[in-house]
Amino acid sequence: MTEFFISQGMSAGFALVLASVIGILLIALPVMFAVAMVIYVDRKVLGAIMLRRGPNVVGPFGLLQSFADGLKVFLQETIIPSAANKGIFLLAPIITFTVALVAWAVIPFSETWVLADINVGLLYILAISSLSVYGITMAGWASNSKYPFFSAMRAAAQMISYEVSIGFILVCVVLFAGTFNLNDIVRAQEGFGLGVINAYVVHPLLFPMWVLFFISSLAETQRTPFDLTEAESELVAGYQTEYSSMAFALFWLGEYANILLMCSLNTLLFFGGWLPPIDWAPLYYVPGFIWFLLKTFVFFFMFSWIWATVPRYRYDQLMRLGWKVFLPMSLLFVVLISGWLMLTRYGGAA
Repeated sequence: MTEFFISQGMSAGFALVLASVIGILLIALPVMFAVAMVIYVDRKVLGAIMLRRGPNVVGPFGLLQSFADGLKVFLQETIIPSAANKGIFLLAPIITFTVALVAWAVIPFSETWVLADINVGLLYILAISSLSVYGITMAGWASNSKYPFFSAMRAAAQMISYEVSIGFILVCVVLFAGTFNLNDIVRAQEGFGLGVINAYVVHPLLFPMWVLFFISSLAETQRTPFDLTEAESELVAGYQTEYSSMAFALFWLGEYANILLMCSLNTLLFFGGWLPPIDWAPLYYVPGFIWFLLKTFVFFFMFSWIWATVPRYRYDQLMRLGWKVFLPMSLLFVVLISGWLMLTRYGGAA
C-alpha cells in the first residue's frame, strides 16, 4: 500500500503514515464489528442452552441488539464517584480497550492479511496481553471502593499466575515451529499430522498443551469458571462496580476483544490458523481468512458453552490449578518436547 501511494506522487514519509492508518482501521473496525456480533452470539448460545430465546426483538433475529445496547450506554450519564481519582478512573477503561485492540496488529487472518508480519509476533502478543492487567488494577484502585479493589487484586494474581504457564506452553509451540513468527508457525502445521492434517494439536505431546492453553485462555480473559474478578455474590460487579456509560462499555468491549484474541491464538498455534483442516488441494480454493474465522468461531462457541454449563471455581481452587497443576505440567512438557525433538529432528546431537 505504501508503494501505491508513493507511485501516486506522495512523499515516502506521508505515504507510510497514511498506509499505516488505513491498515489500522482495516483491522480495528472489523474487530469492533466482530465484538458486537459475538456479544449477540454469546447471548443467543446462552439462551439456547438455558431454553430461552435470547435477543430476538431489535432488528431481524435480534441482530441489532448489540448496537442498541451500545447506543444506550453512549447516551447515559458518566458518573464518577466523589472519592475516586478522576484521572486514573477515566484512564483505566481506555487502557483496557486500547491494549485489547493493539494486540491484533500481528494476528494473520490469512497468509497476506496481517498488519505487521514481524519475526517476534508471539512475543509481542505475550507482552501486550500482560498489559491488560494494568487497566483492571487501575480501575479497582481509582474507584476508592473496597469491592472493586478486591477484584483488582484478584485479577492481578489470576492473570500473572496463568501467564506463567501460557509462556511455557508457547515455548513448546516455538520448539516445534522453530520461529516466533505467527505466519511461519501456521505454515509449519501444514500436513503435520500424518502428512494429512494441518494442525499441531494432533501430536500426542502438543495435545495436552492445547488443553492447558485453552483452559488458561479462560482464566486469562476472566471467563467462567474463572470469573472471580466479577463474582457478583461476593464483589457486586468487581472492578466495574463504580463505572457507567461508555467507561463501562469500554471494559465490556475490551473483554470481548481479548476473548476473540485468545480464540484466534488457539486457532493459530494449534489448529492450523488460516490453513484448511485437511491438506487436500480442493480445500485450498476456500480463502484462508474463511478457515480462520470458522475455527475462531468454534472456539468462541466453546467459550460460551462453558459459561452456560460450568460452575465457578473458588479462588483457592483457581490458584491451586495455576501454580500446582498447570505450571509443573507445562515445565514437564517443555523438557519432554525438547528431548523428543533432540532425538527425532536432530538425531540426538548435542
